[in-house]
Amino acid sequence: MRVLMVEDAVDLAETVVTRLGQSGIACDHALSVADAEDYLGVQTYDAIILDINLPDGSGTDLLRGIRGRGDLVPVLMLTALYSVDDRVQTLDLGADDYLVKPFDQRELEARLRALMRREGGQKGEELILGPLRFSPSRLSATLDDQHLSLTRREAALLGLLMRHSGHFLSKERLYDGLFAFNDADVGLNAIELYIARLRRKLSGSTVSIATQRGIGYRIAIND
Repeated sequence: MRVLMVEDAVDLAETVVTRLGQSGIACDHALSVADAEDYLGVQTYDAIILDINLPDGSGTDLLRGIRGRGDLVPVLMLTALYSVDDRVQTLDLGADDYLVKPFDQRELEARLRALMRREGGQKGEELILGPLRFSPSRLSATLDDQHLSLTRREAALLGLLMRHSGHFLSKERLYDGLFAFNDADVGLNAIELYIARLRRKLSGSTVSIATQRGIGYRIAIND
């Protein structure tokens, strides 16, 4: 999962980016509307965290532009405004949810996970594929009711594959979902390494990760 946070309060943003990274969510940080447009011009995101008051304009104007382009990316608005009218306005403009500052990091992460479940038509908190169960909130998985030992990156990759189970995801799509721009020192071939590690941990089960040359990777139940 890769998120763009548009927030001019640097201390707040850096804390959120760090905490999201620890939760397996890659996050880029834009300081302004112009910065956000630059990011959106070159990268696709699973969700956007958008502050209303920005130094070069309003987050609502950016939201209006995003929806005007037909972009349906889930948007979580951050606001210090408490007026019901203000909240209604952002929702009517196309925001999917809002969070009032100051907020608890745990609630932010829970709301992002809820947006992703809603986007994928998922109802429960866990992702389930046969004997494989994955909890995005805990970054933990079980296989045949046995705990799987996963690193943070392995868990994030497993979650991304399971959200799209049955479909091939390109190496580039997986990379974009795992790494932010500040991870530029990590190469695309890192995906092959993490895929190999996951395959070893799934070996012997009815769940496997298939490779289709030139297309990508898919997690599915064995036929």
